[in-house]
Amino acid sequence: MDEINRWADIDEDLLKEISKRFHAYDDYIRLRLVCKEWSLKLLKIPNGNKIPWLLLPDETVKNYSYEDEEIHHLMQLAAADDETLDTCALEEKDIYHIMLPEMQSYNKFIRGSGHGWVIVQSISDGTMQMLNPFTNRSLDLPPVSTLPTIIDYQPDNHGNEYTLWDFRDIKSTLDRDKVHRFQVFKVIINSSPEHDIENFMAVVIFGPNQRLAFYKPGNMRWVEFPTRDKEFEDVIFFQGKIYAINNYGQLYEFDTNTRAGLKGGIHETRPPSEIPLGPLKLKYLIGCTNGSLLMLVRYVDLPLGRSRERKEFETSKFDIYELKRNRKEWSTLDNLGNYILVIGFNSSVQIPVPFLSKGNQIWFADNQIELQSSFYDPIAQDIGIFDLDHGSFQRVLLDVKFFCPPVWLLP
Repeated sequence: MDEINRWADIDEDLLKEISKRFHAYDDYIRLRLVCKEWSLKLLKIPNGNKIPWLLLPDETVKNYSYEDEEIHHLMQLAAADDETLDTCALEEKDIYHIMLPEMQSYNKFIRGSGHGWVIVQSISDGTMQMLNPFTNRSLDLPPVSTLPTIIDYQPDNHGNEYTLWDFRDIKSTLDRDKVHRFQVFKVIINSSPEHDIENFMAVVIFGPNQRLAFYKPGNMRWVEFPTRDKEFEDVIFFQGKIYAINNYGQLYEFDTNTRAGLKGGIHETRPPSEIPLGPLKLKYLIGCTNGSLLMLVRYVDLPLGRSRERKEFETSKFDIYELKRNRKEWSTLDNLGNYILVIGFNSSVQIPVPFLSKGNQIWFADNQIELQSSFYDPIAQDIGIFDLDHGSFQRVLLDVKFFCPPVWLLP
């Protein structure tokens, strides 16, 4: 009994240091369950666990009513190898089931994730909410009707509920479902609100022209950035600032720590001269541990000889550009070293992988809302891992169709 008590009374800092060696979440849970004392000392969500989870809505071959609780899966991929990623359907191994009653497939979808949270938007009423699948906590964000493009919202005016500025900046009317589905492109957050609600901040890419707005606790509406530039494709928090990239590869920088509020605009660094343009040349922005910024270009193609259905679009290539600290020019990068990049609806991130068998990879999920079909027509998703060493793709869940696109989730 004395031996058991000694283990139960282990120094808390030492126990937390030991827990950092448990990189799989199921192993971490078993560690917490050793005894009551360890469960109290260790967080529900391990700070050191950075292996991405893939949050998957339940397979759509099943029928659910609106009142049903929605089953979601958490899928944790191991290092990319042929055996691991030969995955066409959901298998019980390495799949963990969670109940999210707030996430009925037909009514809500995910528009962002980060710091263990997902950002969920409702089709029926346009509300936006943050959910933490690990702790079951939630936080309300301002609804779609408070975005800067919205002039008026009359929920009883069926078919013309919204008056808003369209892509030509002309006043227009649209029905509720179209506005709720396409006004929000992506949402990112700077931290978990459970840890620091006073400094919490969210940023949204919104509207038909993909502009930027932000939210801080106490705001009743989304507040537009100090620029009316458009066609932003990604935005991140990095080293106390906000960086954004548009479709032309132009970098933007904004300072959040000024007395006058958010300030900034176009960064002095020009886009790479060879940057590819177009709706299927998607741009992502990633902050690195060495202080550099990465711009990732994702090529989405329609393979030759296939019918033009949404499910046939797939990622075919990646280009990587690096902007080193204190430099003013992008350079090409062909090796990520012992890191992986994780992109999709999630906050785009770089993750060190000393505990995985392989780095130098890009883990990607689908975030092309303009290509997604009807919510009543489940579709396959463009999900997989790209290996820079071999220039090869390994696709995940090719034969599974979803109403709501899966999203990467980092605990």
